[in-house]
Amino acid sequence: MTLNALVPSSLCREAEDKREATRKIGYVARAATVFGVDRLTVFPDPDGAGRWGDGFVETVLRYAATPPYLRKAVWDRRDELECVGVLPPLRVATRTGSGSDDSGSLRQGIVTEVGPDGRVRVNCGLQHPISLPVPDDRNVRERERVTVRVSSRRPVRAKLTDESPPGFDVDRTDLDTALERSTAGVTIAASRHGQPLTSGRLEQLIGTVDGAGGDMTVVFGAPERGLPAILGVDTESVGSATVAELATTDDTEDDVDAEDAVTGSGPDGTRFDLWLNTVPNQGSEVVRTEEAMFATLGPLTLTE
Repeated sequence: MTLNALVPSSLCREAEDKREATRKIGYVARAATVFGVDRLTVFPDPDGAGRWGDGFVETVLRYAATPPYLRKAVWDRRDELECVGVLPPLRVATRTGSGSDDSGSLRQGIVTEVGPDGRVRVNCGLQHPISLPVPDDRNVRERERVTVRVSSRRPVRAKLTDESPPGFDVDRTDLDTALERSTAGVTIAASRHGQPLTSGRLEQLIGTVDGAGGDMTVVFGAPERGLPAILGVDTESVGSATVAELATTDDTEDDVDAEDAVTGSGPDGTRFDLWLNTVPNQGSEVVRTEEAMFATLGPLTLTE
């Protein structure tokens, strides 16, 4: 089960200065953390980016996603990070194992030294860097980020693992590439022009997502520049698909390729499976990207 969120490079387009733009990105990172997003992708909107482009947005998001105990080791001084002091703390919940072989907490670390004896020293936020053996099937480089499972702190017992650490990954790519990933699942465009979200539609939608393996990708627009404007899509047509039609695309007995339901060829003839309005009675003329993330990911991450 993978939850992906996509935000445009223009999400800071209305910010008056770097401090405000950084704070806005911080709330986007905060929403991704609160609702357990696995991957946060920045897609280009060159016509609407303004002063703060995709490079700025991606860099600040990557910094925010870096555990505080690693930021000094990972990041040099950069112009994009001038105002990172205003970022809200993410306080990512520790992920622990349930079995005897996987007990302990997962932590992100950075390799500080590679030794000749098949061991490396890793800074993972403990009092000192720790020495760990490298599995035979892995090659680890200096300054590489790794995941460490710490089963005891006194004395220190830990090992390198291939598991993903807590928190979210950040990348930057075009929209079509992101929607074609194997983990894209059901693809949803958040827009005021989409189908209004109701309690009935929500229950049906959650069932559809579960039926598609639990993978879901939610795409957001920018302030005063929603997804129809970014993509050049007619607002009169984006809301034509319903949740019921989306559910039908999962039924292979209806001669519909089930793969189409999760690869972007949605029932409304667009690249999305569904356009969804999660703030149907919005009292403000503009719902900012970070506000839309909280309003959208909250109901969509509920379970039946």
